[in-house]
Amino acid sequence: MKTAFLSVLALSTTLLVSRNANTQSAKTPAKFQDATVEVVGKSPVQAKFAPGGRVRMDLCSGGIQLVGRDDGVVRVSYDRDSDVKVRIRVLGNEADLRVTGCPSNNFRMTIEVPKSSGLNVRMFAGDLEISGIAGDKDVSMHFGELRMEIGNPADCALVTASVSSGSLVVSPFNVAKGGLFRSFEQSGPGKYRVHAHIGAGDLQLR
Repeated sequence: MKTAFLSVLALSTTLLVSRNANTQSAKTPAKFQDATVEVVGKSPVQAKFAPGGRVRMDLCSGGIQLVGRDDGVVRVSYDRDSDVKVRIRVLGNEADLRVTGCPSNNFRMTIEVPKSSGLNVRMFAGDLEISGIAGDKDVSMHFGELRMEIGNPADCALVTASVSSGSLVVSPFNVAKGGLFRSFEQSGPGKYRVHAHIGAGDLQLR
């Protein structure tokens, strides 16, 4: 009887360990591990990041193109020698990207993220273009020009956009406004939430 009891206990322990291991594996795929990459003056800079997560960005002023890619990578590249500092921190299904020290004259940068990423982007001033990314988007700038694809309007649950001073164009809904304190809001049947704001400048959603 004692031997049978010990056998059952050992089997139960093995099953519990196996289940916990499988659960942990499902939460954090082996090829997407938490990591921090911090580099100054080198391009490109990249870190592995699973599709479907959320990327927060604090970007320096400049000309920045933010695009979606098919694989699981956050990648930053630029083509000028400079002391640009790039830090990418990945923790589970969230990534934090901070870029500082950009040159002030005609600086251009490309940032690539998995195309199914959610975005939270803050940028002081410049020219920002976002394309090929399907997910929630929250983007804010103080000054400059923002052009952002929102995709099919039917995929959106809520679209809000505003400018304190400047022009506001929301092409999928045939909206065009200009002047002071212009805004737009539209609900829909989809699952994505889109918010964009510029203090002074031009904002275009397409």
